[in-house]
This record gives sequence, structure tokens and C-alpha cells, in this order.
Amino acid sequence: MDERQEVYRKAVKLMHTSKLKAFDLSEEPESLKKAYGPSPFGQGCLLARRLVENGVKCVEVTLDGWDTHKDNFGRTTQLMGALDPAMATLVADLKARKMLDSTLIIWMGEFGRTPKINGDEGRDHHPGAWSAVLAGCGIRGGQVVGATDAVGDKVVDSPVSVPDLYATIAAALGLDGAKTFISPSGRPIKLVDKVGMPLKQLVG
Repeated sequence: MDERQEVYRKAVKLMHTSKLKAFDLSEEPESLKKAYGPSPFGQGCLLARRLVENGVKCVEVTLDGWDTHKDNFGRTTQLMGALDPAMATLVADLKARKMLDSTLIIWMGEFGRTPKINGDEGRDHHPGAWSAVLAGCGIRGGQVVGATDAVGDKVVDSPVSVPDLYATIAAALGLDGAKTFISPSGRPIKLVDKVGMPLKQLVG
């Protein structure tokens, strides 16, 4: 009961904090809101910047709809119309506010899409080759690590494993990826599940 009451206490404290103004996008110039884009994703990226400014350590902004088993090209064009301006403006906005060097942006999904187009003009799940984007927090930008074959089916140069990606994220944030934490129930949890090596091209 004491632990349940503590949860309620924290919820009430959050409801009355002065930092709730971070959620009020009306404080932002119309020109900046327009630059992020009118989509929920664009306004979510603007809100993410405001939350980080107010001390929030981790923010997730989602853009659903990439499971393009049908009409891949039409749906992807629409999705990119929301993604491109929001991501570009987020990076520029953080940089202008001198926040980019202390904020890590991770842009990724959980797998790629097949290079082969199916009968519904869609692309199916493809874990063999996919990409992620990292920016800020000391990441050396302006480069591509790795390459696929000519059709985008298989990785043929500088493959990056999931542990390597996580180790790179940990290194950018100044964390020891090999460190093991013990949960309240006594379960050991590693920051990076397997031994991963940070990508030297990006950090360190």
C-alpha cells in the first residue's frame, strides 16, 4: 500500500508542476511550428525539444505506418512528407539552441523492407539489411557506415550488429555498455545484452 500511495503522490506532483508549460506549444513562434510541420509527428518533435529543455531525459516520438505490405510508394511518400521537415527542423533547432551536443537523436525502426516489390505493390519485412540514423551528442555526422549489395538485399560492407549499435549509443551518452545492473528482484541486466563495440567512425 505504501508503494501504491507513492505512485499516486508522484502523479499528483506531476499534475501540479510548473513545468507543465512544456506541453503548451502555443508559446512557440508560428514560423517554427510550421517548419516542424502540422502533422502529429512534426508537433511531437517540437514537443520533444521542449521536454528536453525542461529536463526530461528520454523522449520517444513515433511515426506509425511503415508496415507497407501494400501501396509502399504512396504510403512512403506521405510518411516522408511528415518525417523530413520534422527531423531537419529538430536538428537545426537543437543546434541553434546549443542543445545538439548534449542531445542524442536516434531515428530507427526494428527491421528493413524487402527490396522486392510484392503483388500488392508493397514491401515486406526484411531483417537482413536496414538502417538507422544517429545525430548529436558528439556523433561524427555526414557519413554512411556500411553498404548493401546493388539491390539492397544483403549487407556487404562494414556490417553493424545490434550490440554494436547499442554500444555506440551508450558511448555517445558516456555510459559503459558492458555494465551490469541488478534489478530490485535480483535479476542482472546488462546495458548492452551482448558484447558490442562502439563504432570508431562515429564516437571515440
